[in-house]
Amino acid sequence: MAELLLSSPASSSASASASIVVSLSGASSRLPKKPASASASAQALPFPFHAASPSPSPSLRVSARSLHRLLPLSPRRNPSLLRGAFVSRSMGSAGAMCAASDAAQLRSAREDIKELLNTTFCHPILVRLGWHDAGTYDKNIEEWPQRGGANGSLRFEVELKHAANAGLVNALKLIQPIKDKYSGVTYADLFQLASATAIEEAGGPKIPMKYGRVDVTGPEQCPAERKLPDAGPPSPAQHLRDVFYRMGLDDKEIVALSGAHTLGRARPERSGWGKPETKYTKDGPGAPGGQSWTVQWLKFDNSYFKDIKEQKDEDLLVLPTDAVLLEDPSFKVYAEKYAEDQDAFFKDYAEAHAKLSNLGAKFDPPEGISLDGDIKAATPEPFVAAKYSSGEKKRELSDAMKQKIRAEYEAIGGSPDKPLKSNYFLNIMIVIAALAFLTSLLGN
Repeated sequence: MAELLLSSPASSSASASASIVVSLSGASSRLPKKPASASASAQALPFPFHAASPSPSPSLRVSARSLHRLLPLSPRRNPSLLRGAFVSRSMGSAGAMCAASDAAQLRSAREDIKELLNTTFCHPILVRLGWHDAGTYDKNIEEWPQRGGANGSLRFEVELKHAANAGLVNALKLIQPIKDKYSGVTYADLFQLASATAIEEAGGPKIPMKYGRVDVTGPEQCPAERKLPDAGPPSPAQHLRDVFYRMGLDDKEIVALSGAHTLGRARPERSGWGKPETKYTKDGPGAPGGQSWTVQWLKFDNSYFKDIKEQKDEDLLVLPTDAVLLEDPSFKVYAEKYAEDQDAFFKDYAEAHAKLSNLGAKFDPPEGISLDGDIKAATPEPFVAAKYSSGEKKRELSDAMKQKIRAEYEAIGGSPDKPLKSNYFLNIMIVIAALAFLTSLLGN
């Protein structure tokens, strides 16, 4: 029996968290099921283990007239039901791309995310959401969206069911109301905005983010499984390099990004790792339980590196992929540096997080959208000759005079956008004075 999938009214594409499946017979409807639990070897944060995934389902548009006949609820009473309606079929490719995000709505969404963080303490799972959407990127594939990366595909149920993404349906449920409120924000941008904001609100560095990511439009565009790191592979160092090098990241970025384990907990019922609870997690905040990497697991700092180096507290988690950071010679250089120097860690982490958030993304506009003016370089001030005039009545020079001044200025190595390396006129005066002094000496 075919099924009809209705997306959230705020999105032009089907949403795993806000969709309803209605049988064509009209007999029943149901919400999407929570993804199956992860295998015993899956990791919780930020890049867990993978298992086999079900095949994605391509989609086909349904006309409003057909939809009206199929649904017991009239589209006239609820026109939003018509938006983004899809029928699950074994044919067809995705439709047109979603529009890029609106800057004003992104700023408002960021404030709503901050309020969500303050009331639910969901920092770790929002960081993980952004990482897992971006972390499927393959630098060896040029085509979008086949190359994976930050494209919003994680909103679809087929990808949420990947073992590595166990529990992320809860993150999607948390931010879906924000997506519904701001229809001018793509899922791809919202995931990365939530991740960066969570880091910053937990006390971490300011992430130099840009936005304007385009969303994929259907579950058939979701990446294959086993794109993210395992928690306990046979050769942890080689495994981390295999996965992160595929994304175009290096050893320093691997170690810096691993430092995000300073936030969050591993839950054995989801990942197979960690204790059911410890003295640091039994009382929350948020849902109690799990095992954290650090004592203050909602504070972003460099304590993760200090704790995995000492390994003195049995209530703190150390995964094989954590321990290897101090065993592998190349990783160890950075891990020890970050344990001693939090400023260095914050700097490298901010750069690595921003790079990760852009992997595989398709931006509209191509240069992206900056919310804080920290992405685009400052535009050089245009040459205005009147600014350099003296007297009460400043008068703009003619175009011919401007060109003459410009040509003379550039001839001695300057430009309107770049000052001279030294004071040219002062140097001339010094030379003249020196020549006059020498002349006087020769005359005497």
